[in-house]
Amino acid sequence: MLVYLSVTGIILSIILLLFNGWKFRSSIFLSFFFLAVSMYVINEYAVLYSKSVFFVSLITVNITFASYLIGPMLYWYIRSILTDNSHLNKADILHLLPMMIFLAAALPYILTPWHYKTEIANQIIKDPRFLESFKFTILSEIFPNLVVYLSRPFLVLVYTLWSVGSLIRYLRDRSVKYVFTGQLFMIKWLSFLMGFLLLMVVTHLISIFQSFISNHEVFFTINMLQILSAAGLIGLLVSPLFFPDILYGLPRFSEAPSIPLPLVTPVVISLTEPESGEKTQKYNLESEYILLIENKTYSYMLEFKSFLQPDLNLNRFSDIIQLPVHHLAYYFREIKKQTFNDYCNKCRVEYAKKLMFEGKTGDLTLEALGILSGFTNRSTFFRAFKKAEDISPGSYLSKMNKN
Repeated sequence: MLVYLSVTGIILSIILLLFNGWKFRSSIFLSFFFLAVSMYVINEYAVLYSKSVFFVSLITVNITFASYLIGPMLYWYIRSILTDNSHLNKADILHLLPMMIFLAAALPYILTPWHYKTEIANQIIKDPRFLESFKFTILSEIFPNLVVYLSRPFLVLVYTLWSVGSLIRYLRDRSVKYVFTGQLFMIKWLSFLMGFLLLMVVTHLISIFQSFISNHEVFFTINMLQILSAAGLIGLLVSPLFFPDILYGLPRFSEAPSIPLPLVTPVVISLTEPESGEKTQKYNLESEYILLIENKTYSYMLEFKSFLQPDLNLNRFSDIIQLPVHHLAYYFREIKKQTFNDYCNKCRVEYAKKLMFEGKTGDLTLEALGILSGFTNRSTFFRAFKKAEDISPGSYLSKMNKN
């Protein structure tokens, strides 16, 4: 069964990477997370159950380093979902330190001749207790073998608890409480993911400890620890099948019947009127929240004219309207189909046109009018105006005066 589960995990990781990695970077971390879990399972199967000299020789120690990637990949995935930022920084390389240390310590054994590895494999197959005493890595010269074996699941446990803490802190944020009222699928998915992982890791930790201390047959008999560990692994690998929208965070859109969804009609600035084809959205659990984002965006742009701030960006606007920045990023990217900067520039262009209609060009140059509309300089004003109206501000003003 472990073989089938590990193959399932590998297939799942490939699907995530090939079909979604190019669009949702968070799925890259999830893909490598499932791949690392699968490698861990394959390693356990090869060493304990395969009884194949070739398989044990090929797998033992050679792929063990991958298990040290489970925790970092989980943490990066959770972080990218909660912050809508999948980019890694220089400090993130520290998360790879345990893997690099183990790989360096295991390198002498990895580079040993094949015939030596087959001799070790024969010893393991003959008596699995050989694993408790043989020193595969330099780390075993420094620490007891029990510590080395426990380090992998213990590290996963630490990262899982860290990720759980990140989610709890996120849920305590008042600005996102409304979000998760309509986004229960995301809470369920993350809860299932980390819950099954916790179940698998904790029982595996206990099994390893028990095997070394008192009962080395714990891995070879049907007992509660093995049942719970298998349940955690199965749940972990199967759970994505029940959450087809996990590839990105919040919000999601499901294939629900199309029902007209009222949108805000702007009073002053015509740019906010939805384009043709955008007047209805599929109504589902999250559409009310999308409407909330739309209402608050329109309101603050129209009433408070936030776009007049030259340094306005998505993070600053998020603070102004008290909505998570990654939800705004999703809204502009997937709903508005434009960047926040383009949206602001369109607002500024409309405001500049309004000033032209009010006769402000009699007292102001076009450059000054652009700066008054929120642009930082003449070139950005002219470029944005031509992008929005297909003509320059001067030509637009001449055309307006002729009419």
